[in-house]
Amino acid sequence: MLLDSASLYFRAYFGVPDSVRAPDGTPVNAVRGLLDFIGRLIQDHRPDDLVACWDNDWRPHWRVELIPSYKAHRVAVETAGDDPDEEEVPDTLSPQVPVIEEVLEALGIARVGADGYEADDVIGTLAGRAEGPVDIVTGDRDLFQLVDDARRRRVLYPLKGVGTLQVTDEAWLRQKYGVDGPGYADLALLRGDPSDGLPGVPGVGEKTAAKLLEAYGDLAGIMAAVDDPRSKLTPAQRKRLDEARGYLAVAPKVVRVAPDVPLPEFDPALPAEPRDPERLAELAARWGLGGALSRLLATLPR
Repeated sequence: MLLDSASLYFRAYFGVPDSVRAPDGTPVNAVRGLLDFIGRLIQDHRPDDLVACWDNDWRPHWRVELIPSYKAHRVAVETAGDDPDEEEVPDTLSPQVPVIEEVLEALGIARVGADGYEADDVIGTLAGRAEGPVDIVTGDRDLFQLVDDARRRRVLYPLKGVGTLQVTDEAWLRQKYGVDGPGYADLALLRGDPSDGLPGVPGVGEKTAAKLLEAYGDLAGIMAAVDDPRSKLTPAQRKRLDEARGYLAVAPKVVRVAPDVPLPEFDPALPAEPRDPERLAELAARWGLGGALSRLLATLPR
């Protein structure tokens, strides 16, 4: 089981009231919410291995070089001289992230990231390496591109907490979007995604993108049709796609997850007991995490 950690702790932060606080009054709603999420996932799905995949770089420079608008709206530049790569996040969430890191470390749950890459890339690399079935838990639809029934790769998409998950397999993707996993990446880059700063092809929405992919197979097939005067593209479609060649030449590298991220060595096995019980007890007392940690610990395969 691969966790898109930031996606889950953002959901926890906005789903758990900020009245949930440590003894000193510091909000810990994201920390406690994430621990409850992980405990529920272990309880319901019993993974042998569990990896909290991390954004070491949520807006990699190599992606921004290809598409400068990539996640640009998430960058907070309040005054000249501010770090242009500082993501705008709620002030009460940022201080909770180091606490999450410390708690995962004390628990012995693997937390894996790679410099210059997003958690999506870590997930794509680990899913590619795994020999057995893989469940990817994320609220980010971009990872639908990794769905692969033959290799037993599916996405568990939270609808309400993690107790109600949309099980995303190829049948669901075809019913919803008319594409398979790899086809979802092509659909996403054609359609565009304002939340990620991807402009897409003007005039090509989700339904048109799905129809183009159904007719021509993939992005390469669509562009071959643009160059083929005998193809059945409408004049407007041909013109729009032709004018978007520059974007379409670089968008696949930005949208598709990197499959070969260099990762540190780590043990993905779900721990049977905490790695550092004393440190975990200290963190539980300092941050008021007793209940959430007790529930999580009760799910571990003792």
